[in-house]
Amino acid sequence: MLDLLICGATVYDGSGGEGRVADVAVLDGCIASIGRSKQPARETVDAAGLALMPGIVDLHTHYDAQVTWDRTLSPSSSLGVTTAVMGNCGFGIAPCPKPLRKTMMQNLSVVEGMDLNALVNGVNWEFESFAEYLDQLRRVKPYLNLAVFAGHSVTRTAVMGEAASTRAEATPRELERMKALVREAMRAGAIGFASSFSPNHSGFGGLPMPSTIASDEELRALTGVLGEVGRGVFMSATGPRATPDFMESIVAANGRPAFISTVLTMYNDSFPARGLGYYDRCKEAIARGHELYIQTSCQPLCFDFTLRDPYILISHDAFEPVKKAAKDGLAAIYADASFRTALRANLANPKTGILFHGNWEQVEVGEAAKKEHRFAEGRTIAALAQEAGKDALDFFFDFALADGLETTFVAKLFNNRDEGVAPLLKHPAGVLTLSDAGAHLIFMCDAGFGLYFLGHWVRETNTFTLGEAVRRLSSDPAAKYRIPDRGRIEAGAWADLLLFDPATVGISKLERVADLPGGGSRMIRRPKGVAGVWVNGTRVFDGKACVDLPAGPGQVLDRFNV
Repeated sequence: MLDLLICGATVYDGSGGEGRVADVAVLDGCIASIGRSKQPARETVDAAGLALMPGIVDLHTHYDAQVTWDRTLSPSSSLGVTTAVMGNCGFGIAPCPKPLRKTMMQNLSVVEGMDLNALVNGVNWEFESFAEYLDQLRRVKPYLNLAVFAGHSVTRTAVMGEAASTRAEATPRELERMKALVREAMRAGAIGFASSFSPNHSGFGGLPMPSTIASDEELRALTGVLGEVGRGVFMSATGPRATPDFMESIVAANGRPAFISTVLTMYNDSFPARGLGYYDRCKEAIARGHELYIQTSCQPLCFDFTLRDPYILISHDAFEPVKKAAKDGLAAIYADASFRTALRANLANPKTGILFHGNWEQVEVGEAAKKEHRFAEGRTIAALAQEAGKDALDFFFDFALADGLETTFVAKLFNNRDEGVAPLLKHPAGVLTLSDAGAHLIFMCDAGFGLYFLGHWVRETNTFTLGEAVRRLSSDPAAKYRIPDRGRIEAGAWADLLLFDPATVGISKLERVADLPGGGSRMIRRPKGVAGVWVNGTRVFDGKACVDLPAGPGQVLDRFNV
């Protein structure tokens, strides 16, 4: 008897071709057959009129901490994702010697916009080494299949302690210890190695995240481990420092695929040609036999923020005193004329790779704290300042100060023009991902990128056929990351499946929920048009809610193709 039979769906198998109406039979977690089936099954689903595709493969998540208290990996398990890669940018929680747990959580809370109280109350520390962390994930029994990067910052911290964020040069002994930890992680089943040189990646107390101050030589030594073991992929939040040429040189040295993640590759009205230029340089590297890809976002990149936690502005030099100030000292800094003068100078000559370049038409008042200020909600700072006859920067800080620094602003910074984004999405050097799921929960939730792609870029704009969109969300990322037997509906493959209505599929507006450990809140999205999600043949989402399971069906992925 079959475990599952999904009848009459239009099946898109992940190859990029057109769909065909068929029954999909599942036995022992794998696809048993595709076609007409009359075999009895323990669960039969009538899927007439719906589309069935392989589950979405999300290559860029930050669920490393959340998974220790939430095996469902909410909200991704409801948003069509069946496989997720964690530890991106080199920010994770393993390896972590016990005395460094506080340091690790404090850094993670800042760089990835996480609630520190939730981390303190929620993270279940049953590990110190990377291998022990994977063992804990196996005991957790997650709803999704999970792969984990060995991380640069987390490894540097494990070896150098708090000095990892203040001392650029590691000693020869420290570097050898870091290389040994990366080797141990690769032997334990890491999918590869991840790092960051991004200027936007600051840690606790305004200190830089450890990898961002590391030398080029240190990064080359650590990525060289991938060449030694002959497998694994390398991803980096590159910023302006790790150029495509630099990244290609690492690929050439170790023979492993590399992936770039940076806002410099996104469409930006201020620099409309820059992103495409990055893609073309990667295409040229690929033509030379060096696999170098860009992690591509299909959604507008928007941030909700307040001036109590000004994430999008923190990389400007003027914000150095803000990084170090106590919360009750922020108002005085923002009111100071010298601070504003310094910020104006930064915006006049912005550093490469920062998030905000000074276009106040991109910043809106999202939600005002005081009733008398709610007239401004939904309007841009540029328009409000012009109406008030004030300089936009002064209006921004004066408004926030008058609102007790409780104003929620919305910054619409990148990928906000379809005609600029479409060429990036179609480019052969791109791989569709970049959800950041599990991170920046205070500001955003892009975990539903796959459903957004199916709704906006397929149904609404006809930029992609449904078959090609399915390939880009499933088999293509799985193949590029060397993940075996995922991303295809074919006999013998694991039964990771997403059943949806092409006419209604999409995501909800942002919604704030207070469900974090310690009572904290986060932003989530909810699915539209999703009838079911299965991981290894077990339904994890029924179209309305996550299925309450005593143990999740997800696997900890620790074996990858070469």
